[in-house]
Amino acid sequence: MSRDVWGYQPRNNRPAPDWEVHSQTDAVRAGLARTGFGETSEALFLNSGFTYTSAQEALDSFTDETDHFLYSRFHNPTVAMFENRLAAMEGAEYCVSFGSGMAAVFASLACIVEAGDHIVASAAMFSSCHVIITEILPKWGVTYELVKANDITAWEKALSKPVKAVFIETPSNPLMEITDIRAVSDLAHKVGATVVVDNVMASPGMQRPLELGADVVMYSATKHIDGQGRVLAGALLGSFTYIQEKLIPFTRHTGPSLSAFNAWVLLKSLETLDMRVERMNASAQKLAEFLEAHPSIQSVRYPGLASHPDAAVIKKQMTGGGTTIGIEFKGSQKDAFKFMDALRIIDISNNLGDSKSLITHPASTTHRRLSTEIQAEMGITPSVLRLSVGLEHVDDLVKDIDQALKS
Repeated sequence: MSRDVWGYQPRNNRPAPDWEVHSQTDAVRAGLARTGFGETSEALFLNSGFTYTSAQEALDSFTDETDHFLYSRFHNPTVAMFENRLAAMEGAEYCVSFGSGMAAVFASLACIVEAGDHIVASAAMFSSCHVIITEILPKWGVTYELVKANDITAWEKALSKPVKAVFIETPSNPLMEITDIRAVSDLAHKVGATVVVDNVMASPGMQRPLELGADVVMYSATKHIDGQGRVLAGALLGSFTYIQEKLIPFTRHTGPSLSAFNAWVLLKSLETLDMRVERMNASAQKLAEFLEAHPSIQSVRYPGLASHPDAAVIKKQMTGGGTTIGIEFKGSQKDAFKFMDALRIIDISNNLGDSKSLITHPASTTHRRLSTEIQAEMGITPSVLRLSVGLEHVDDLVKDIDQALKS
């Protein structure tokens, strides 16, 4: 069971298990802090501030002489339960949550870089991540270099000089490019770099970057962790040193905090995360195989396919292919749009990791902010689609795609 970062202790007299529990048990039990009412479900603390029994206790709380919640921008009992539960599942020392995934991405780098520092990142990434690294941080005097995800020679060259941080998105959004986390982490640590892995596409259920050498793991909890299209959230997980000495001093004063209500929703979602992702992964595998064999499809990028160019690395670091498929049509954007419009079950939406299957056209939606040249470098052509596979019965999804392709 996870300990509470902020010292809020569960009110029961039963000892914690004296064995290492499974992550699925952590998903239901870790971080649980009951009040004196003994509630079954986690309590929701919708309050902004907290009181003290004396002026001295307030002083001691602000100087960290005693454990006490101060202000919900800093920490909150419900938020702490979510952070502790996710940390236990991930095998991390600490977790800090955010109001969105992009807030987490920005904070992961902004808390450690300053003018003159250098960042190396995988070239294939979500468009907003690309903007942070190539447009926003350079305004602070931070330089960057982008490396093709699976080009280890290029990584060796880029990491042969001083680097402050490495940012990896693997699998990448939307075409599932893979970076060898272990190999890049080993290279990065030789030059003293902090390795941040965007693990959104794999989810906590399919890949564990900290066990592969990464220093920090980032999630858009909006995706699989909520998984039901309800709330925005983000999370960063890492070591005591990174969280306490770098990240918290940054977030405490910049305020990208997660609301208590959203944390409560996410707590309940974590209980079913493994089951949802396993079901979605199994369906995605069948859909990817169906699409790969279809004559209307130019190519399919899915980590679970033997045809994936990085299958050997995937086998080392992922336990499944995930829930998202990159699809390239034999045709134009007009053909891709016609297919999308003909779908009867799968919704058109730019979200992913949802219980409902969703499809989007990255070039005109999620990656529209990037130039056509950068999109081309990422392999995002006008005929590329991204399919996020949900919890519908896979036979219905196959029938829906098949009838839309025939149309």
